Amino acid sequence: MSESQSARTVTGEDEVVDLCRDLIRMDTSNYGDHSGPGERAAAEYVAEKLAEVGLEPQIFESHKGRASTVARIEGEDRSRPGLLIHGHTDVVPANADDWTHHPFSGEIADGCLWGRGAVDMKDMDAMTLAVVRDRLRSGRKPPRDIVLAFLADEEAGGTYGARYLVDHHPHLFEGVTEAISEVGGFSFTVNEQVRLYLIETAQKGMHWMKLTVDGNAGHGSMIHKDNAITELSEAVGRLGRHEFPVRVTKTLRSFLDQLGDALGTELDPEDMDATLAKLGGIAKLIGASLKNTANPTQLGAGYKVNVIPGQATAHVDGRFLPGHEEEFLADLDRILGPRVKREDVHADKALETTFDGALVDAMQSALQAEDPIARAVPYMLSAGTDAKSFDDLGIRGFGFAPLKLPPELDFAGMFHGVDERVPVDGLKFGVRVLDRFIDQS
Repeated sequence: MSESQSARTVTGEDEVVDLCRDLIRMDTSNYGDHSGPGERAAAEYVAEKLAEVGLEPQIFESHKGRASTVARIEGEDRSRPGLLIHGHTDVVPANADDWTHHPFSGEIADGCLWGRGAVDMKDMDAMTLAVVRDRLRSGRKPPRDIVLAFLADEEAGGTYGARYLVDHHPHLFEGVTEAISEVGGFSFTVNEQVRLYLIETAQKGMHWMKLTVDGNAGHGSMIHKDNAITELSEAVGRLGRHEFPVRVTKTLRSFLDQLGDALGTELDPEDMDATLAKLGGIAKLIGASLKNTANPTQLGAGYKVNVIPGQATAHVDGRFLPGHEEEFLADLDRILGPRVKREDVHADKALETTFDGALVDAMQSALQAEDPIARAVPYMLSAGTDAKSFDDLGIRGFGFAPLKLPPELDFAGMFHGVDERVPVDGLKFGVRVLDRFIDQS
């Protein structure tokens, strides 16, 4: 901290970058099997930062090292339903040899803060901490109660984080009806007159699956017509090459209407290739929300080159659109065929809410106050978030982690990718927007 900062009250904008750097430097890699370091250090760090400004955070450890932090801020009108702001502190693993800057060093270069979690989602964790600390230092209560949750295990489905809290400590979220979290509120510059900010109002459901084929084991030198590897490989190949049909959900239709209005043209959902070509870096995000998907991600079989194994397995990341789960599963069974046994490793529902209400108005107003050409639009996330767990408590969730991004930044490619980074100015923009949003929510 500079002398000029220490001589005056530190603001959220002053400290958001340091908060984010501190979090990035904590390796909270989630391998999905408890083999990583866990989130305990991050949970304790968050709790310390909240306690410094007068809150009484609680840490909940669902498994050794797998810790989440929760705190409640009392609002001016406690009769109103509360707002949940939640984020996860775990990250997917990163191979340092692939990165320009070490993924856990928190380097600042080219106007960006680099590191694993910079956009998924230690940026939002830091922005939330910065805003809350600023408000509490200056005695600014929110209009209503806010529950803060910094969660473990989101990257493996939330079993040891959000799901654990919802199942074992639901009282923490008593009176909460709405929530904001990750993968929304980021910008897409259409032209000099319009910048769209995509608000996540829907997300696909998931079926992470294990596929198994049993065959007859035998000697690798023999003619063998019942080879489990061959049978499974053919099925996986069919699935990996299958083109699922486009399905126009309510969210997609609304997004296309808003985008078409911004572009001054009508967009045809049946000609999505032309539409995606107009979307630059966000085309990946939107393209994956058009249809069900099933991507093979792992293969396993055999233990010796001259032994035909009796079993072969594969894992598939399956995602389905809201309202299309039954169609998805039926398609899977038809494509895979009767020899393939399919079982879920982790499954969860799809979500979809409408793009309306006072919370949406507050998002739009806060964005426009900081960016006059901002326009909030709904979109569907192709992945999932901890909002799925909180939906079981009747909490309506949105993705709103506001970032104003340079048009050339491949934001979608940052998620789980190499050289993940967030613009420093974007973090400060997010602090200002979140602060305004809380005032108006």
